[in-house]
Amino acid sequence: MRAVVLRSHGGPEVLTIEEVDNPTPGSDEIVVAVEQTAVNRADVLQRMGGYPDPRGLAIEIPGLEYAGRVASIGADVTNWTVGDRVMGIETGGCYAEQVVTHSRQALPVPAGVAEGEAAAIPEVFLTAWDALVVQGGLTSGRWALVHAGASGVGTAAIQIAKAVGARVAVTCSQGKAAACTELGADLVFERSPADWLGELRNALPDGVDVILDVVGGEEAERNLKAVRVDGRVIQVGLLGGASAAINMGLILAKRITWIGTTLRSRPLERKLALAQRFIDELIPLFESGALQPVIDSRFPFEQIADAHRLMESNANVGKILIDL
Repeated sequence: MRAVVLRSHGGPEVLTIEEVDNPTPGSDEIVVAVEQTAVNRADVLQRMGGYPDPRGLAIEIPGLEYAGRVASIGADVTNWTVGDRVMGIETGGCYAEQVVTHSRQALPVPAGVAEGEAAAIPEVFLTAWDALVVQGGLTSGRWALVHAGASGVGTAAIQIAKAVGARVAVTCSQGKAAACTELGADLVFERSPADWLGELRNALPDGVDVILDVVGGEEAERNLKAVRVDGRVIQVGLLGGASAAINMGLILAKRITWIGTTLRSRPLERKLALAQRFIDELIPLFESGALQPVIDSRFPFEQIADAHRLMESNANVGKILIDL
């Protein structure tokens, strides 16, 4: 099969396609014939050498999500048959024509999601739902603040907040406010040069209940000021930097819960449990139309380097898909 193999780390030019052996499923695994994958910030970091695949395999194939059809199944698999439409996340290996995954980590493609769009769902909707609802406790009537509202995770988070009956404020880059509003954001603040914290405090003097932050860096202090008493900050990324000067007294005075989280490094058992809960709680919301994948652009597999360049330009609204 064809796959992107990282023989070195650096710019998009290191993304080269090679022929490698097809994967073989274990007894409780399936092999998926990948039809689409997608570009995530983590893929960019891995390509640059800053976020290695924790499995430490001999051949490094990046890519965290896939959509396609079941090509073969292990001896003990009973929940899938060859030809079923599936999507999901993996620790790596999705920049390839085939990927192997645990049978209970794969997700069914929701009825009504068009062919070629399912790869825009797994990584961002799992991340946003886990952060806001599972760990953040977001429920009807509460307020969420989502940073990078026009990103893949951001566009998913806006929809999820509205689907559970919550209200949502977002920050975004200049020129992306209209896209966030169209998705249902109640309040939209451009991060620069506008003073989003001042605007948020004017609109919501008591603060927000849950913050989903993919930025970190200088936003950390502002998050502590923006969250309400007994609120939660869920840290899912550090695009703005891993270090920050903060007033730790705010954490004590406001009884803030600050949670750091990633999907990639979790034990398999926790990934499987999250996948099964996602099937029960979110797949029906896609089938009802309450949630929809947001796609910015798509590239053929041979132009995956150009897709990475687009991601690094920060010009996209929603997902960047790769067609295999």
